[in-house]
Amino acid sequence: MRIGMNGSSLLVRPDIDAITTDIVTAEAEGFSSYWLAQTGLADALGVLAAAGPATNVMELGTAVVPTWTQHPVALAASALTTQALTHGRLSLGIGLSHQPAVEHRWHMTWEKPIRHLLDYLDVLQPLLAGEVVQHRGEVWSLTNDGPLPRPTGEPPKVMLAALGEQSLRVAGRRTDGTILWCVGPRTIESHIAPRIREAAAGADRPDPAIVCSIPCWVTDEPEQARAVIGKLLAGYAELPSYRAMLDIEGVHGLAELSLVGSEDQVREGLAAVAKAGATDFTGVVMGRDAEETARTRALLAAVAAGR
Repeated sequence: MRIGMNGSSLLVRPDIDAITTDIVTAEAEGFSSYWLAQTGLADALGVLAAAGPATNVMELGTAVVPTWTQHPVALAASALTTQALTHGRLSLGIGLSHQPAVEHRWHMTWEKPIRHLLDYLDVLQPLLAGEVVQHRGEVWSLTNDGPLPRPTGEPPKVMLAALGEQSLRVAGRRTDGTILWCVGPRTIESHIAPRIREAAAGADRPDPAIVCSIPCWVTDEPEQARAVIGKLLAGYAELPSYRAMLDIEGVHGLAELSLVGSEDQVREGLAAVAKAGATDFTGVVMGRDAEETARTRALLAAVAAGR
């Protein structure tokens, strides 16, 4: 299992120079990938594009860009530009977001989400591949008579935030894998991995990537750390798609699911995630102070290096 970093927490106060520095540092520390969510008004693809020329081998990914807020043509343009600036190292993670956000934040209609997703891919993926698109969908459409000018001929990987059975089947059949949140080893082994791999095999596609991302916190005071996580990230347990995954795992929320404790305890948690079938783990590094944050990061870097 490859070990990467999820730096999305830095977008709470988005400082592009600081995030770029963190990405460069993560590559120097030996992490295989670095992922950013699309949150607020900092453009995740734009930030990764800024880091591209300063890095060399690290995979750079979005985890994830919501599909409802932009036409797939706009996303394809941003993704191909970032792919060019990262010299072919982009993984474009997309997702449906959640019904409360779609209806109450963006004031859009949440209906036929899987149809929405299929239409989106029917426009996005041919565009990324440089193909002609002649698609009239229920939600998303595009008709272009010929390939459009593009900054690179190499399409990025496309990943899907997939948790439910239908979206996992779409991810396996149509994309390079899934990016997970609020999902632990029991759920990966019993629910995620079997369904997405079966779908990929049925479509004669390679084994999909399964990217697990949850908070990590190396500390001598695990009870206090879990209390902080429980308070800070409580809202995720109220979203139906995450609630379903946490119920499979048999936990209430991220306080129980997160990898918290000594170096050995966090190592054991990582080993369980790998055994369950995850191909990648991208840690959200947490700590009460700079010392704990450094301990957590050092532990993940050691595991990434096989130590």
